Amino acid sequence: MGRPSIFYGWIVLAGGFAIILVGYAMRNTFSVFYPVIVSDFGWTRGGTALMYSLTLLAYGLFSPVAGRLADRFHPKYVLAAGGLVIGGGIALCSLATSVTYFYIVYGVVAAIGLSLIGITPLVSVLSHWFGSKRGGMVFGLLGAGFGVSLVSAPLFQWLISGYGWRMAYAQIGLFAIAAIVPVSLFLMRRSPQQQELIDQHSGTPQRDPPALYEIVHRHQWTVREALRTRSFKLFLAIGFCNMGFAQQVTIAHQVYFLQDIGLEPMVAASIFSVYGIAFASGNISSLLSDKFGRVPFFVAGCLATAASILLLNIASDPGSSFIPYLFAAAAGWGLGVTPPTCFAAVADRFHGRNYGAIHGTIILVISIGGALGPWLGGLLHDITGSYQTVFLLVQVFLVMAAVLMLFATRASAMPR
Repeated sequence: MGRPSIFYGWIVLAGGFAIILVGYAMRNTFSVFYPVIVSDFGWTRGGTALMYSLTLLAYGLFSPVAGRLADRFHPKYVLAAGGLVIGGGIALCSLATSVTYFYIVYGVVAAIGLSLIGITPLVSVLSHWFGSKRGGMVFGLLGAGFGVSLVSAPLFQWLISGYGWRMAYAQIGLFAIAAIVPVSLFLMRRSPQQQELIDQHSGTPQRDPPALYEIVHRHQWTVREALRTRSFKLFLAIGFCNMGFAQQVTIAHQVYFLQDIGLEPMVAASIFSVYGIAFASGNISSLLSDKFGRVPFFVAGCLATAASILLLNIASDPGSSFIPYLFAAAAGWGLGVTPPTCFAAVADRFHGRNYGAIHGTIILVISIGGALGPWLGGLLHDITGSYQTVFLLVQVFLVMAAVLMLFATRASAMPR
């Protein structure tokens, strides 16, 4: 009798991890390209940061559409199209001569591509394979792909230093196409029903632990119904504060801040990669929320990040060279553990055949907060000459998100 093949859901999850890693690395290139673009063109930080804010906003606006496309059509074609669009958009950034060009190509085109390969369509696919019982695991491993994508910062800095920012954009954009499109077309499947789960030798169906097939659908939620619940409204506010404003300020301005306090570009990029590793470890830590509950992990992540920002007040002290690394580790873990934990908490209550669209709605609100943060951070720096004010706002938003999570998990999840 032949040996049963591996459960194909794990292959889909591995493919999703790879797509997330490469796709979000394209957006996260901004942190490393930001200082050199400002220097090369002589633009203000606020005006340049707006291109990152635009890409977050466009990503969010298109995410509900991406979720519906993934719910309705074969995901491999949606994902492959997204890979072509984001890779092409990033490569075209190499031709930029004005900030308006960046706004259109990086801010809009690349963002639409990312939404098509982002967390929303992938979660829509993976929910069919793993159900709602392992939401923390699925969101955690996909989120780890986002965290690992941040580790690419030193590579991007090396490309910029060796070949210039234009050639660097062209190279990484073409790489994204070469990586994402084949993975999407050859590995991704919508559900077990679309994948032949028959062992060629034994003729028996493949099996994995029954929990993987358990999908509890006591109510088939729609976006409209979810928006009528107090619980979902609180989750939207949490997303705006934590995964939106706080996370994107930290990602967009971290490298520039580290250079401001006297660190070399490669050192700053290396610290950013520590943040990425810690972010991935936080994502993986969120798997434990399946067993021990969502609230403790989410609150711990918010408070750890808020506390780590206090370290930035002494980061410029010549005798405290380890402080930036400590900040990166604590903030990375804190901001890494919160998104998958929050998303899993939402899936606990609103999982169903329309979850792609529901998740896309949350991403839209997160993106509005994310669009506000980087632009406001750059603007406040232009006005005050420091990041102190915007970092204080980040701390306030993190504490607010922690408090809101306590109420969201207790609030009613029935349509009003």
